[in-house]
Amino acid sequence: MTYFPEEVVEHIFSFLPAQCDRNTVSLVCKVWYEVERLSRRNVFVGNCYAVRPERVVLRFPNVRALTVKGKPHFADFNLVPPDWGGYAGPWIEAAARGCVGLEELRMKRMVVSDETLELLAKSFPRFRALILVSCEGFSTDGLAAIASHCKLLRELDLQENEVDDRGPRWLSCFPDSCTSLASLNFACIKGEVNAGALERLVARSPNLRSLRLNRSVSVDTLSKILMRTPNLEDLGTGNLTEDFQTESYQRLTVALEKCKMLKSLSGFWDASPFCVPCIYPVCAQLTGLNLSYAPTLESSDLTKMIRHCVKLQRLWVLDCIADKGLQVVASTCKDLQELRVFPSEFYIAGYSPVTEEGLVAISVGCPKLSSLLYFCHQMTNAALITIAKNCPNFTRFRLCILEPGKPDAMTNQPLDEGFGAIVRECEGLRRLSISGLLTDQVFMHIGRHAKQLEMLSIAFAGDSDAGMMHVMEGCKNLRKLEIRDSPFGDAALLGNVAKYETMRSLWMSSCTVTEKGCQVLASKMPMLNVEVINEVDESSEMDENHGGLPKVHKLYVYRTTAGARDDAPDFVKIL
Repeated sequence: MTYFPEEVVEHIFSFLPAQCDRNTVSLVCKVWYEVERLSRRNVFVGNCYAVRPERVVLRFPNVRALTVKGKPHFADFNLVPPDWGGYAGPWIEAAARGCVGLEELRMKRMVVSDETLELLAKSFPRFRALILVSCEGFSTDGLAAIASHCKLLRELDLQENEVDDRGPRWLSCFPDSCTSLASLNFACIKGEVNAGALERLVARSPNLRSLRLNRSVSVDTLSKILMRTPNLEDLGTGNLTEDFQTESYQRLTVALEKCKMLKSLSGFWDASPFCVPCIYPVCAQLTGLNLSYAPTLESSDLTKMIRHCVKLQRLWVLDCIADKGLQVVASTCKDLQELRVFPSEFYIAGYSPVTEEGLVAISVGCPKLSSLLYFCHQMTNAALITIAKNCPNFTRFRLCILEPGKPDAMTNQPLDEGFGAIVRECEGLRRLSISGLLTDQVFMHIGRHAKQLEMLSIAFAGDSDAGMMHVMEGCKNLRKLEIRDSPFGDAALLGNVAKYETMRSLWMSSCTVTEKGCQVLASKMPMLNVEVINEVDESSEMDENHGGLPKVHKLYVYRTTAGARDDAPDFVKIL
């Protein structure tokens, strides 16, 4: 193909959307490298410190969509110190200098300032989409800058961010000429919004297909919005409390009946049981339902709604649904592919709202299930073996037993054989989270059978270094390994250092790794950044391992072409 004109080669490359495929063809020859880099429109950076922003911009000057991830995944569980890093500023500054054609930006677990958002808004004349997930550091003033200056904005998606609310003015900053919005999500903003400005914005956005509101939006405002947006496909409701009159219920029901294209529903902030019948008109057409923000709805309320959702493929719900509610899901939602069951804030000692019984029922009734996140207080090997046989198509299986080190609820044995069945039967498994009482035996199963596994999360598990070594030796496709509170030390860390060349990152916290072991790793693998994170005063007494050496509190290891970062705080030592 080297004798083809470059335009033809570029056209052929357009049929390779996967980043890994485009990376591969860029290595064939210099001509292909040049054609690929100049025609790349989408760039994904899985770790903001793996490469310098200037290098990305120099290589891909014509990028249109940029995705950057910052803090490690365990930041979601408050295991990464708040001031660790992950700043968006350098990336947006570099793009502003070299990628003026940027149209879409996606960032996850990053620190984004108002000044950065203002620079973003003013630097890219064709900017169309901003998606921020689990980010922090900005306020509604930054959102006001985006609304004011991004004239072609199609998507503003704010998911699970920490936003400093400085008043409802930001929604009023969308100019009257802004008619291009197709997706707007501000569910994470806690303060009041300007209902009039919201209604006017929605009214002049004929292409709006996704709208997720925060809890300050009243039922009456929601009804008015729905009357203007009959073509919505994704809706996040506002506040559905019982502090309104019967007429409000009736108006909401009428408005929802007009939403014939609605496929996904979420929100239900402070929902009253009286609001549930209002949702019935759209339940039969839903494929996605998120009830994880509805702690005020009891199991009976949830099951009444779910009985109408016969086409459901994705369900997020709190554990107050109970095992009986999950049995209703199993008998009703035969096409279910993704289930997430989150813990509610209220826990009574000795009472487990969801157990292995509910999950087994799901596996029997929902054979298409491929993605699971399940928080519970107990599990058994027999249940896991049954689940594995009933649902062999799992690609993501995350089981979080909330009491660390809890054994099989029936036999009091480790859960090794149950998780062993999961990795043995589910050959396409790519992401796995394990918990409960587990020995090195489970890691032998994982290393032997989980050949497609890309991400593994471990908590309070294992007997010795051998456990981690089984994983490092056997899981050939492993990209991310995160471990907390497990007895893995220097021998496990250094047992297969070549493996880190093919991995994106390793996180270890409250294990038995020492700084000496980390120094050995850094000396053997110069292409790695080895970050030692000790938040306590070094002069104070530190935990020691069996050899008498001080243990590292937290360790973050990742591949990089950028060398040591220059924004590390004092409690981070880069070896």
